[in-house]
Amino acid sequence: MKVIRRRLALMALGATLSACATRPAPPVQHYSLGMSRADFRDYGGAKANPCDAEQRWLSDELTAVNGLLARFVEGTDKLGNPNSVDHPRQVELLKEAQRTLPPVLDVHERNLRGLARCGFKDKGAFPEISRRGGELTTAARGRLAEADGVLAQAALRAAQGKWKDESLQREATARGTWCTETPKVGEATVYFARQGLEGGTEWFFCDGSRVEQRAGTEPAFVEPEGLKPQDRRRIKPPRYLEAAVNFPAEEIDRAPEGSAPKSAAPTP
Repeated sequence: MKVIRRRLALMALGATLSACATRPAPPVQHYSLGMSRADFRDYGGAKANPCDAEQRWLSDELTAVNGLLARFVEGTDKLGNPNSVDHPRQVELLKEAQRTLPPVLDVHERNLRGLARCGFKDKGAFPEISRRGGELTTAARGRLAEADGVLAQAALRAAQGKWKDESLQREATARGTWCTETPKVGEATVYFARQGLEGGTEWFFCDGSRVEQRAGTEPAFVEPEGLKPQDRRRIKPPRYLEAAVNFPAEEIDRAPEGSAPKSAAPTP
């Protein structure tokens, strides 16, 4: 009787260990990125063995995630070219990926490592799935590593564009505030100053004159177009240059930080 009970206990223990070794497949997770979709299972997270999975299912799941990663990598290949017509759309895709893709990459890498321990790893499409998966996870992580810099530059360009558009309106408002309807030629009255995206600065005068200073150069006087000879005699360029030098630096309309040198005061 003792022998029989011992055998029964061993059989029960074996059944228990067998049940633990073949855990049920984890639930399918659905993921989307842009226009791409992929269904997969987190075998490692559920402490399940992908080698126990139905091979066709495992192949389909790994292939689906590989395909999604390939479309992400290919769909963000113009991030370094802000002039590309695809750049805004690719920036939005990168933003979405930065928020949602890292956990999917973690799961995919665990599943690929699990596949490497399976007896069928060298059969059918699995070798190519594994090779391609390694390449794509590395490429996708590379894209995500660039995300902070790319998105910061995109935000700066958007801020610069907004500043440029609004600066024209600020200039018009300043002219209406500080200039008379018929300003006298020769009166060096600055109504607006702007530091541009390239670092140069312009000072605008009510009579249409300007003082212009490009980055790294001396300021220069620019007279209005179409001046009559008698009006030209009234203009004294040194007065305009002096007015530009004395214009308060804090009142210069500047491009968003990072686009031009901080100092906008002209060289005396």
